[in-house]
Amino acid sequence: MILAALLLVTQVATQDPRLERLDPDTRSAVVAVLDSARDVGLPVEPMIQRALEGTTKGASGARIVAAVRRLVRDVRRPPLTMALSVLADLVASGVPADSAAAAVLALAPKARDADLVEFRRAVERDIALGAPPGTATSVRLNAGALDVQSATGTSSNPNSPRPRSRP
Repeated sequence: MILAALLLVTQVATQDPRLERLDPDTRSAVVAVLDSARDVGLPVEPMIQRALEGTTKGASGARIVAAVRRLVRDVRRPPLTMALSVLADLVASGVPADSAAAAVLALAPKARDADLVEFRRAVERDIALGAPPGTATSVRLNAGALDVQSATGTSSNPNSPRPRSRP
């Protein structure tokens, strides 16, 4: 198994001599990431360029590998795909475009795709129950902000319940 891994590392490294600029440990880690990316059909040239950029800038091996992995993750998930879908669904549900855009822009940077979908479902549910679309969006957005703040313990609402302290 180790022999197979070494052959694979050597094969990719010989395919792209630019990777020789990396130290051996970093090269083997980057090659493993490149192979995984290639296996799922991602283009590897941007990842090679990122690794070489790190070498040129004198970054540590660990930092180079982390940057390449981050790039793979970013390439795998197109940015804002779900956010745009939720935005379109909200507008189609009658939410004014400016309200829908403001809500999605407020949520998108920190929300997971599942959170965005749940937000959309909650707004659509409120609309189906008779709430005006703009109001439903605003209420759900504010409720989500309060949920996040209470989870982190940083609520700015003076009326929010505070945990009791023991004497």
